[in-house]
Amino acid sequence: MNRASVTPSSKGVAPRAPYSNEEIYGRIQKAVLEHRLAPGTKLIEERLAEMSGVSRTKIREVLNKLGHEGLVELVPNRGAFIASPSVEQARDVFVTRRMIEPEMARLLSRTATPAQVRALRKHVRQEGDARKHNDRPAIIRLSGEFHVLIAEMVGNEILLRLMRELAPLTCLVITLYDKPNAPACPHHEHGDLIDAIEAHDGARAAACMLEHLEHIEATLNFEVVKDASPDIEAIFS
Repeated sequence: MNRASVTPSSKGVAPRAPYSNEEIYGRIQKAVLEHRLAPGTKLIEERLAEMSGVSRTKIREVLNKLGHEGLVELVPNRGAFIASPSVEQARDVFVTRRMIEPEMARLLSRTATPAQVRALRKHVRQEGDARKHNDRPAIIRLSGEFHVLIAEMVGNEILLRLMRELAPLTCLVITLYDKPNAPACPHHEHGDLIDAIEAHDGARAAACMLEHLEHIEATLNFEVVKDASPDIEAIFS
């Protein structure tokens, strides 16, 4: 696969205060969630250092963390690239999610508080606002964050860490393999899941989650890989 690269430009201006490692990590991850960094994009250390106001050593620390989580591929003597999941890896992402997320929904349905249900519904309203404004990057990001939010509410740190890795990996998969004219997941699916959680109906919550994940995977085409244009400067805008 041809790898896109991002080169320095005169338009970039270093921020007044350097970003922390956590902020750089978060901005790269968010750019992936919003499909603004495509699979195969080369992350040039010099450019990232210039845009974030930190040293290349700090950038390497962030890239190494992202590499450990599978979001970035570190290639010896070539550099760091946004990962490009193969078809097998893409399928494995959904196999993994189907294995853990229905049970995650079931667990939350047992303990969900009214405050947690309100927080989930508030998040879905934000998704609805993004849909009304046809803000596709926000829709994609919020959809991934919804699943991470459920993991946070369950209170299992290992599960939360795993979901924080799976959400951006899923976005990479969607970037590569989504069908051009495939409909987005119906907006009511997250709402149906919340209804089941609020009713403390574990079986229905698990079934809603499984159906939702299967619906997402069904919109993908594992036969054609698309090219996408990178947008690295927007990370620090």
